[in-house]
Amino acid sequence: MSPKTFKGGIHPKDMKEISMDQPITVLAPGKEMVFLMSQHIGAPAKPLVKKGDTVMMGQMIAEAGAFVSAPVFSSVSGTVKALEKRKNALGDPVDAIVIENDGLDTEVSYSPAELSSLKKEDIIERIKNAGIVGMGGAGFPTHVKLSPKEPDKIDHILVNGSECEPYLTSDYRCLLENSGELVGGLECILKVFPGAQGVICIEDNKPLAIEKMKSAVSGKERMRVEVMKTKYPEGAERSLIYAVTGRSINSSILPADAGCIVNNVDTVIAVYEAVIKGRPLMHRIFTVSGDAVKNARNYDVRIGMSYADILEEAGGFKETPEKMISGGPMMGFALFGLDVPVTKTSGAITCFLKDPVKENPASSCIKCGRCVKGCPAHLMPCDLSDIADHGDKEAFTERYGMECVECGSCSYVCPAKRPLASSIKSMRRTILAERRK
Repeated sequence: MSPKTFKGGIHPKDMKEISMDQPITVLAPGKEMVFLMSQHIGAPAKPLVKKGDTVMMGQMIAEAGAFVSAPVFSSVSGTVKALEKRKNALGDPVDAIVIENDGLDTEVSYSPAELSSLKKEDIIERIKNAGIVGMGGAGFPTHVKLSPKEPDKIDHILVNGSECEPYLTSDYRCLLENSGELVGGLECILKVFPGAQGVICIEDNKPLAIEKMKSAVSGKERMRVEVMKTKYPEGAERSLIYAVTGRSINSSILPADAGCIVNNVDTVIAVYEAVIKGRPLMHRIFTVSGDAVKNARNYDVRIGMSYADILEEAGGFKETPEKMISGGPMMGFALFGLDVPVTKTSGAITCFLKDPVKENPASSCIKCGRCVKGCPAHLMPCDLSDIADHGDKEAFTERYGMECVECGSCSYVCPAKRPLASSIKSMRRTILAERRK
């Protein structure tokens, strides 16, 4: 059968070969660990510790601030050094707990469980208490996602292993090295939704991962692997749902309204650790890539570790990079520095010797229509960008600007190098902030 896909999209060079063939390396945490209180969509977590307190690895140091929120756990043992503002990857000051790592990893005891002994409510509660959020970048609390209004209508649990973002290969390595845990986590979610099928979605540029996961789900009645066409943004939630089910959704409805729940590979593995092993979310797989780094590969890093410590452990830079991006080049954002802590949603750092954006200044639109053809939301980015630049919020909304998925495809294909995605994204966030007020 032909690989499944969606309408629109683009084909950037994937650049996976830089880091995809190296096994995951576990990194030792740094001396100072910073735990942000806002690592998820929703209310910030509330600190449970004070300066001078001694904490253990796996100890809850901040509780959920509301239903749509998630607790934070210490990934090391040590002493609380401060409760203060620290900058996140965007440069915004955020409440944080700073812990001085004692290097001993004195750990709390956990409560493992057999899946057969757990009810649906028990599974969701264990996920909630472990602080799991969407680790693909969005950061939506997983226990909320697994608690839709009409759970009986959920018929597809999609595991997003597409990893269409160029340079990033952390999901790929997880598919190869942690297939058992992934299947175990999917089993936990499927028990919550007995009428659903589990579908592991992988792009066709990852043949080894496809074969590995097909072998892993062999004999599992409610699981299968779907091969997706290699195209960006195949891994976007709406694109993936359309490709697998043929169902279209927009910003006015949730995936659950279309009978689907989508989870990232790392998130499903975290569900397995929480439900079966009783371990909270304390680490994640993190890609270090780009032509400026010495040892591009994937690392198992603790939440709270700084980007600077990760780069040091990875051998540092070949030369000083002109551009550093948190995430990948399509949906990531430029870093102001490396004194930034890893959060639950931090997936990668990509460092380049040259900044292609700076080298190619924008010029006037030539009306070629490439941005329209590539847009997965079927919008007119060239017009929306002009409207956004003029600050016309009413026209922006009328032209369906809020349907943008912020994938960056329009900017990538634009021969005039116009920052279309940046203008549209800025206007979307302005309108969303006003709506929240």
